[in-house]
Amino acid sequence: MESIVHDHIRAISGQYTKHGRSDCGDSFFMIATDEYFLCILADGLGSGKYAHEASIAACEIVASHHSEDVESLMERSNRALIKKRGAAVAIIKIMFKEKVYHYSCVGNIRFYLYSPTGKLTYPLPITGYLSGRPQVYKTQRFTYENGSSFLIHSDGLQLTRVRALFERNRSLEYISTELESIVTDADDTTFIIGRLP
Repeated sequence: MESIVHDHIRAISGQYTKHGRSDCGDSFFMIATDEYFLCILADGLGSGKYAHEASIAACEIVASHHSEDVESLMERSNRALIKKRGAAVAIIKIMFKEKVYHYSCVGNIRFYLYSPTGKLTYPLPITGYLSGRPQVYKTQRFTYENGSSFLIHSDGLQLTRVRALFERNRSLEYISTELESIVTDADDTTFIIGRLP
């Protein structure tokens, strides 16, 4: 488990491998600066060594260029996956001063944004995966209020009641524990939850 505690954001991650294997097919990277929070979650196709190789390649290139905009980072991720197995990739960049999320996703990764007024936003990703082939990206923008929360997770996590996780201003630790309780070892699973104070 990894966490970030910053003046503008708190975030907690959880990651679990399929059948307890040593290589996780999911990878992620997150960073908070005074200007923004950036997170990438990559889910390599299949599982095991080659899925891990693909997902980590996308995350490493984003980690090296995290100051760039989301669309540029998606393109860098795509190029990093040439001659690799391929991966579903989602990138979030939260600009603190503007109170805006920038989000792009190709593949089966879920993202939810929950406002303190109870509004749940769930942007639809582009189907497919990144593999180095020419790709269309769709970057979406969402404004947020102070106290908003988010959840991003790979398809190993099967959720049915997302809103209930965030209601009553539950803590990130509570939500993390609830998510852990429904993780199975049937697939690689990664989640990242965050809150903007």
